[in-house]
Amino acid sequence: MKFPLWDRLSEDQKETIKKNWHKFSTNPLSIIGLCSVITVIFVAVFAPWLAPSPQSWGRWVDFSHASLPPSWKYLFGTDIFGRDVLSRTMFGFRYDLLMALCILGMVVLPGTFLGLVAGYYKETWIDTVIMRISDIFLSIPSLVLALAICALLEPSLFNSMMAVSVLWWPWYTRLAYGITSSLRNEYFVQAAELMGANPFSIMFREILPNCLSPIFTKMTLDVGWVILIGSTLSFVGLGAQEPLPALGNMVAQGSKYMPDYWWMAIFPALAIAFTILGFNLLGDGIRDMWAVEEI
Repeated sequence: MKFPLWDRLSEDQKETIKKNWHKFSTNPLSIIGLCSVITVIFVAVFAPWLAPSPQSWGRWVDFSHASLPPSWKYLFGTDIFGRDVLSRTMFGFRYDLLMALCILGMVVLPGTFLGLVAGYYKETWIDTVIMRISDIFLSIPSLVLALAICALLEPSLFNSMMAVSVLWWPWYTRLAYGITSSLRNEYFVQAAELMGANPFSIMFREILPNCLSPIFTKMTLDVGWVILIGSTLSFVGLGAQEPLPALGNMVAQGSKYMPDYWWMAIFPALAIAFTILGFNLLGDGIRDMWAVEEI
Protein backbone atom coordinates (compact mmCIF):
# COMPACT_ATOMS: atom_id res chain seq x y z
CA MET A 1 0.00 0.00 0.00
CA LYS A 2 1.35 3.41 -0.99
CA PHE A 3 1.10 6.54 1.16
CA PRO A 4 1.52 9.69 -1.00
CA LEU A 5 2.21 11.97 1.97
CA TRP A 6 4.92 9.64 3.27
CA ASP A 7 6.54 9.44 -0.16
CA ARG A 8 6.78 13.24 -0.34
CA LEU A 9 8.85 13.43 2.84
CA SER A 10 12.61 13.67 2.67
CA GLU A 11 14.81 10.93 4.05
CA ASP A 12 15.76 13.09 7.05
CA GLN A 13 12.10 13.71 7.86
CA LYS A 14 11.29 10.02 7.56
CA GLU A 15 14.20 9.15 9.84
CA THR A 16 13.07 11.72 12.41
CA ILE A 17 9.53 10.32 12.41
CA LYS A 18 10.86 6.78 12.85
CA LYS A 19 13.08 7.83 15.77
CA ASN A 20 10.23 9.70 17.46
CA TRP A 21 7.87 6.77 17.07
CA HIS A 22 10.51 4.39 18.44
CA LYS A 23 10.95 6.61 21.48
CA PHE A 24 7.20 6.84 21.98
CA SER A 25 6.50 3.13 21.43
CA THR A 26 9.21 1.97 23.86
CA ASN A 27 7.48 3.80 26.72
CA PRO A 28 4.78 1.45 28.11
CA LEU A 29 2.85 4.28 29.76
CA SER A 30 2.66 6.16 26.45
CA ILE A 31 1.22 3.11 24.70
CA ILE A 32 -1.31 2.64 27.52
CA GLY A 33 -2.34 6.27 27.15
CA LEU A 34 -2.64 5.96 23.37
CA CYS A 35 -4.75 2.80 23.63
CA SER A 36 -6.96 4.41 26.28
CA VAL A 37 -7.55 7.50 24.14
CA ILE A 38 -8.28 5.41 21.04
CA THR A 39 -10.74 3.32 23.06
CA VAL A 40 -12.56 6.39 24.40
CA ILE A 41 -12.80 7.99 20.96
CA PHE A 42 -13.94 4.73 19.35
CA VAL A 43 -16.66 4.22 21.96
CA ALA A 44 -17.79 7.85 21.67
CA VAL A 45 -18.05 7.74 17.87
CA PHE A 46 -19.79 4.37 17.65
CA ALA A 47 -21.87 4.64 20.83
CA PRO A 48 -25.24 4.25 19.00
CA TRP A 49 -24.09 0.87 17.68
CA LEU A 50 -22.02 -0.32 20.66
CA ALA A 51 -24.43 0.62 23.44
CA PRO A 52 -26.56 -2.34 24.55
CA SER A 53 -29.50 0.00 25.18
CA PRO A 54 -29.04 3.08 22.94
CA GLN A 55 -32.45 4.49 23.84
CA SER A 56 -31.18 5.02 27.40
CA TRP A 57 -29.31 8.15 26.43
CA GLY A 58 -32.40 10.38 26.30
CA ARG A 59 -35.90 10.74 27.69
CA TRP A 60 -36.69 7.08 28.15
CA VAL A 61 -37.87 5.21 31.23
CA ASP A 62 -38.42 1.58 32.14
CA PHE A 63 -39.44 1.41 35.79
CA SER A 64 -39.72 -2.36 35.64
CA HIS A 65 -35.91 -2.48 35.43
CA ALA A 66 -35.13 0.47 37.69
CA SER A 67 -32.18 0.44 40.13
CA LEU A 68 -30.91 -2.99 39.13
CA PRO A 69 -27.37 -3.86 40.30
CA PRO A 70 -24.63 -4.86 37.83
CA SER A 71 -25.35 -8.18 36.12
CA TRP A 72 -24.60 -9.96 32.86
CA LYS A 73 -27.57 -8.22 31.25
CA TYR A 74 -26.72 -4.79 32.68
CA LEU A 75 -22.97 -4.70 33.25
CA PHE A 76 -23.07 -1.30 34.94
CA GLY A 77 -26.56 -1.70 36.39
CA THR A 78 -29.48 0.65 35.78
CA ASP A 79 -30.49 4.00 37.27
CA ILE A 80 -33.71 4.95 39.05
CA PHE A 81 -35.48 5.36 35.71
CA GLY A 82 -34.42 1.95 34.41
CA ARG A 83 -31.88 3.36 31.97
CA ASP A 84 -28.76 1.32 31.29
CA VAL A 85 -25.78 3.00 33.00
CA LEU A 86 -23.28 1.42 30.59
CA SER A 87 -25.11 2.84 27.56
CA ARG A 88 -25.35 6.28 29.14
CA THR A 89 -21.65 6.15 30.02
CA MET A 90 -20.78 5.40 26.39
CA PHE A 91 -22.82 8.38 25.23
CA GLY A 92 -21.30 10.42 28.05
CA PHE A 93 -17.90 10.09 26.40
CA ARG A 94 -19.39 11.94 23.42
CA TYR A 95 -20.37 15.02 25.39
CA ASP A 96 -17.12 15.20 27.33
CA LEU A 97 -14.97 14.87 24.21
CA LEU A 98 -17.21 17.33 22.35
CA MET A 99 -16.74 19.84 25.16
CA ALA A 100 -12.95 19.41 25.14
CA LEU A 101 -12.76 19.64 21.34
CA CYS A 102 -14.90 22.78 21.14
CA ILE A 103 -13.14 24.56 24.00
CA LEU A 104 -9.64 23.87 22.71
CA GLY A 105 -10.77 24.79 19.21
CA MET A 106 -11.94 28.16 20.48
CA VAL A 107 -8.95 29.03 22.67
CA VAL A 108 -5.82 27.63 20.98
CA LEU A 109 -5.84 29.86 17.89
CA PRO A 110 -6.58 33.23 19.58
CA GLY A 111 -4.38 32.40 22.56
CA THR A 112 -1.43 31.43 20.36
CA PHE A 113 -1.92 34.47 18.12
CA LEU A 114 -1.91 36.88 21.07
CA GLY A 115 1.19 35.19 22.48
CA LEU A 116 3.03 35.51 19.16
CA VAL A 117 2.16 39.18 18.86
CA ALA A 118 3.07 39.99 22.46
CA GLY A 119 6.34 38.05 22.25
CA TYR A 120 7.40 39.60 18.95
CA TYR A 121 6.62 43.12 20.18
CA LYS A 122 8.15 42.51 23.58
CA GLU A 123 8.70 45.54 25.83
CA THR A 124 6.16 47.62 23.92
CA TRP A 125 2.65 48.73 24.82
CA ILE A 126 1.25 45.78 22.85
CA ASP A 127 3.14 43.36 25.07
CA THR A 128 2.00 45.19 28.20
CA VAL A 129 -1.69 45.24 27.30
CA ILE A 130 -1.93 41.59 26.17
CA MET A 131 0.10 40.08 28.98
CA ARG A 132 -1.47 42.14 31.77
CA ILE A 133 -4.94 41.09 30.63
CA SER A 134 -3.85 37.46 30.57
CA ASP A 135 -2.33 37.89 34.05
CA ILE A 136 -5.70 39.08 35.34
CA PHE A 137 -7.40 35.92 34.10
CA LEU A 138 -4.59 33.70 35.39
CA SER A 139 -4.76 35.29 38.84
CA ILE A 140 -8.30 33.96 39.35
CA PRO A 141 -8.63 30.21 40.04
CA SER A 142 -9.98 28.56 36.90
CA LEU A 143 -12.76 26.61 38.58
CA VAL A 144 -13.94 29.62 40.61
CA LEU A 145 -14.16 31.79 37.50
CA ALA A 146 -15.99 29.07 35.56
CA LEU A 147 -18.47 28.60 38.39
CA ALA A 148 -19.07 32.35 38.59
CA ILE A 149 -19.72 32.66 34.85
CA CYS A 150 -21.96 29.59 34.71
CA ALA A 151 -23.93 30.84 37.70
CA LEU A 152 -24.80 34.00 35.74
CA LEU A 153 -25.95 32.05 32.69
CA GLU A 154 -28.61 29.44 32.14
CA PRO A 155 -27.13 26.01 32.96
CA SER A 156 -26.40 24.18 29.70
CA LEU A 157 -23.62 22.39 27.87
CA PHE A 158 -23.06 25.36 25.55
CA ASN A 159 -22.81 27.91 28.38
CA SER A 160 -20.40 25.71 30.32
CA MET A 161 -18.17 25.53 27.22
CA MET A 162 -18.26 29.32 26.93
CA ALA A 163 -17.34 29.69 30.60
CA VAL A 164 -14.33 27.39 30.37
CA SER A 165 -13.20 29.02 27.10
CA VAL A 166 -13.07 32.43 28.75
CA LEU A 167 -10.53 31.23 31.29
CA TRP A 168 -8.40 28.88 29.14
CA TRP A 169 -6.89 31.09 26.42
CA PRO A 170 -4.26 32.82 28.67
CA TRP A 171 -2.36 29.55 29.10
CA TYR A 172 -1.68 29.34 25.36
CA THR A 173 -0.87 33.04 25.26
CA ARG A 174 1.73 32.51 27.98
CA LEU A 175 3.21 29.48 26.23
CA ALA A 176 3.49 31.16 22.83
CA TYR A 177 4.78 34.34 24.46
CA GLY A 178 7.63 32.53 26.17
CA ILE A 179 8.73 30.70 23.03
CA THR A 180 8.44 33.80 20.83
CA SER A 181 10.39 35.93 23.31
CA SER A 182 13.27 33.44 23.27
CA LEU A 183 13.32 33.22 19.44
CA ARG A 184 12.78 36.83 18.39
CA ASN A 185 16.53 37.61 18.50
CA GLU A 186 17.69 34.41 16.81
CA TYR A 187 19.66 34.66 13.58
CA PHE A 188 16.94 33.18 11.35
CA VAL A 189 14.47 35.82 12.58
CA GLN A 190 16.98 38.63 12.07
CA ALA A 191 17.77 37.29 8.60
CA ALA A 192 14.07 37.35 7.68
CA GLU A 193 13.81 40.95 8.92
CA LEU A 194 16.85 41.99 6.86
CA MET A 195 15.27 40.43 3.79
CA GLY A 196 12.25 42.69 4.27
CA ALA A 197 9.73 40.14 5.52
CA ASN A 198 6.75 41.72 7.27
CA PRO A 199 6.15 40.97 10.99
CA PHE A 200 3.20 38.66 10.41
CA SER A 201 5.17 36.61 7.90
CA ILE A 202 8.00 36.26 10.41
CA MET A 203 5.63 35.29 13.21
CA PHE A 204 3.70 32.68 11.26
CA ARG A 205 6.40 31.30 8.95
CA GLU A 206 9.51 31.49 11.12
CA ILE A 207 8.41 31.44 14.77
CA LEU A 208 5.08 29.58 14.79
CA PRO A 209 6.51 26.24 13.51
CA ASN A 210 8.78 26.20 16.55
CA CYS A 211 5.72 26.56 18.81
CA LEU A 212 3.71 23.68 17.37
CA SER A 213 5.33 20.85 19.33
CA PRO A 214 4.80 22.33 22.83
CA ILE A 215 1.34 23.62 21.87
CA PHE A 216 0.21 20.22 20.62
CA THR A 217 1.60 18.58 23.75
CA LYS A 218 -0.26 21.05 25.95
CA MET A 219 -3.47 20.46 24.00
CA THR A 220 -3.23 16.73 24.68
CA LEU A 221 -2.66 17.32 28.39
CA ASP A 222 -5.39 19.96 28.56
CA VAL A 223 -8.07 17.58 27.30
CA GLY A 224 -8.02 15.86 30.68
CA TRP A 225 -8.22 19.14 32.60
CA VAL A 226 -11.05 20.45 30.43
CA ILE A 227 -13.02 17.24 30.96
CA LEU A 228 -12.38 17.46 34.70
CA ILE A 229 -13.62 21.06 34.95
CA GLY A 230 -16.57 20.29 32.66
CA SER A 231 -17.49 17.30 34.82
CA THR A 232 -17.23 19.48 37.93
CA LEU A 233 -19.61 22.03 36.43
CA SER A 234 -22.04 19.25 35.51
CA PHE A 235 -21.71 17.77 39.00
CA VAL A 236 -22.84 21.00 40.67
CA GLY A 237 -25.68 21.44 38.16
CA LEU A 238 -24.13 24.19 36.02
CA GLY A 239 -23.20 22.10 33.00
CA ALA A 240 -25.14 19.73 30.78
CA GLN A 241 -28.63 19.05 32.10
CA GLU A 242 -30.79 15.95 32.21
CA PRO A 243 -31.53 13.91 30.20
CA LEU A 244 -28.14 14.44 28.50
CA PRO A 245 -25.81 11.73 29.83
CA ALA A 246 -22.84 13.94 30.74
CA LEU A 247 -20.55 11.93 33.01
CA GLY A 248 -20.35 14.61 35.69
CA ASN A 249 -24.12 14.90 35.77
CA MET A 250 -24.44 11.11 36.07
CA VAL A 251 -22.07 11.12 39.05
CA ALA A 252 -24.08 13.91 40.67
CA GLN A 253 -27.38 12.08 40.19
CA GLY A 254 -25.96 8.76 41.34
CA SER A 255 -24.31 10.22 44.45
CA LYS A 256 -27.76 10.96 45.87
CA TYR A 257 -28.37 7.24 46.23
CA MET A 258 -25.03 6.22 47.71
CA PRO A 259 -24.13 3.76 49.12
CA ASP A 260 -27.17 1.57 48.39
CA TYR A 261 -27.05 2.12 44.63
CA TRP A 262 -23.32 2.72 44.35
CA TRP A 263 -23.05 1.71 40.68
CA MET A 264 -24.96 4.78 39.49
CA ALA A 265 -22.06 7.05 40.54
CA ILE A 266 -19.02 4.78 40.65
CA PHE A 267 -18.98 3.65 37.02
CA PRO A 268 -19.37 7.16 35.48
CA ALA A 269 -16.69 8.41 37.89
CA LEU A 270 -14.35 5.61 36.77
CA ALA A 271 -15.07 6.56 33.15
CA ILE A 272 -13.98 10.14 33.88
CA ALA A 273 -10.81 8.93 35.60
CA PHE A 274 -10.05 6.54 32.73
CA THR A 275 -10.40 9.32 30.14
CA ILE A 276 -8.30 11.85 32.05
CA LEU A 277 -5.58 9.30 32.80
CA GLY A 278 -5.42 8.22 29.16
CA PHE A 279 -4.97 11.75 27.81
CA ASN A 280 -2.42 12.63 30.51
CA LEU A 281 -0.31 9.56 29.75
CA LEU A 282 -0.52 10.28 26.02
CA GLY A 283 0.48 13.91 26.57
CA ASP A 284 3.43 12.90 28.73
CA GLY A 285 4.56 10.45 26.05
CA ILE A 286 4.36 13.08 23.32
CA ARG A 287 6.26 15.57 25.49
CA ASP A 288 9.04 13.09 26.18
CA MET A 289 9.19 12.11 22.51
CA TRP A 290 9.72 15.67 21.33
CA ALA A 291 12.03 16.54 24.22
CA VAL A 292 14.64 14.19 22.77
CA GLU A 293 14.27 15.84 19.36
CA GLU A 294 14.76 19.31 20.84
CA ILE A 295 17.89 18.25 22.69
